[in-house]
Amino acid sequence: MASLSKDKQGNRTIQFSAGEKKRRSIRLGKMPQKEAENIKGHVEALIAALISQTSWSAKTSEWVRNLTPTLHDKLAKVGLLPPRSAKSASTLGEFLAAYIEGRSDVKESTAINYRATERGLLEYFGAKKLLADVTAEDADKWRRWLAAGEKRANGTVVRKKLGDNTVRRRCGFARQFFRAAVRDRIITENPFAGMKGVSVRSNRERDYFVTREEAAKVLDACPDAQWRLLFALSRFGGLRCPSEHLALRWVDVDWQANRITVRSPKTEHHHGGASRPLPIFPELRPFLEDAWAIVEATVNAMPPKERAKAYVITRYRGANANLRTQLERIIARAGLTPWPKLFQNLRQTRATEIVAEYPQHVASEWLGHTIEIAQAFYWRTTEEDFARAATQPTGGKALQNPVQYSAARDGSESFSVQPQAGKRENSEDLAENQCSLMDSNHEPTD
Repeated sequence: MASLSKDKQGNRTIQFSAGEKKRRSIRLGKMPQKEAENIKGHVEALIAALISQTSWSAKTSEWVRNLTPTLHDKLAKVGLLPPRSAKSASTLGEFLAAYIEGRSDVKESTAINYRATERGLLEYFGAKKLLADVTAEDADKWRRWLAAGEKRANGTVVRKKLGDNTVRRRCGFARQFFRAAVRDRIITENPFAGMKGVSVRSNRERDYFVTREEAAKVLDACPDAQWRLLFALSRFGGLRCPSEHLALRWVDVDWQANRITVRSPKTEHHHGGASRPLPIFPELRPFLEDAWAIVEATVNAMPPKERAKAYVITRYRGANANLRTQLERIIARAGLTPWPKLFQNLRQTRATEIVAEYPQHVASEWLGHTIEIAQAFYWRTTEEDFARAATQPTGGKALQNPVQYSAARDGSESFSVQPQAGKRENSEDLAENQCSLMDSNHEPTD
């Protein structure tokens, strides 16, 4: 990848090619062979990272940080390092603004999270902070700052403390930002690279199972057919709100096949994730039919191209349509207390119901998530599960004549067995039962 040579005067030169036909030269001047070999090794590491578009190793990053200005400039001249002047001018504010503006490929929800993370970084570090000056210790302090919040002496909240998952998500985005700066050769090391615990984890404390009785009360309190359908699509269809509700079109509803094609903006970048089939469940059908009856004549009168674009939800599509706040009011009107994660828990409730009736792979396909994600974030144990376990036998049919055990124990710690009232057992049967019980109640071993 790189070669080292020495001329008659003793000047050493490194020559290399970074995936190009043209070979470039780094003139080192006179120096010991061992020192020149060390530089050559790091140059090869820089070339490998450049070609593969990966970060430098910790060893190479440390070496770059300690370079003399002269050698740094020589490496920058051949494109292996950013110029020192550009590096010094790379402030946090400038870089974040350019990075977020350039990520036009992400969903609006992701862009919102980007901007929230940007605000947190700039509030803590300041826009003028040099990227190269942010250390791993600074990253840890910023994380603690996010989690702590801030209050005035009189108790007034200046900055609300963030939940654990929100902190994790913000740190994950910050790590992504700085990783991009490393790849662009603006900085040599990502201060967030070694931070643990940036993946969102399940928080079951905010889980809430929305019962059928509660759902009925909310539906009665909804102001119109479209709100009833919005709620039913969440509670009985398990759709992600608002993205999947607002993407649904009437051409996606196949009444004869009794299924809906759910378009999923969240998962469309995954293979096969652009849409998924969903049954029109009996609980969901009446609300779809009511909404269709209102618009059927209008939609059928449209030209074919326009009819294909006709959305199911039309009244609540604006940017100012705050569905969460409106649902809170509807729930209060129904005489209930709004539960945590309003729409997420509706979807979670339906996911739990479906997996109780159908195989896991079917439940996951219908709701558009993996089994692993469902186990971590969706499926939960319900009160109905406990009630059923207390009244129905588990593991097969119940014994027709169950053996009754007495509460008394003899000195050998074995249980005595009493035949059920009204039944007689001969001595051989009783002895066999006693031996069986004693064998299963193992003595402790050292």
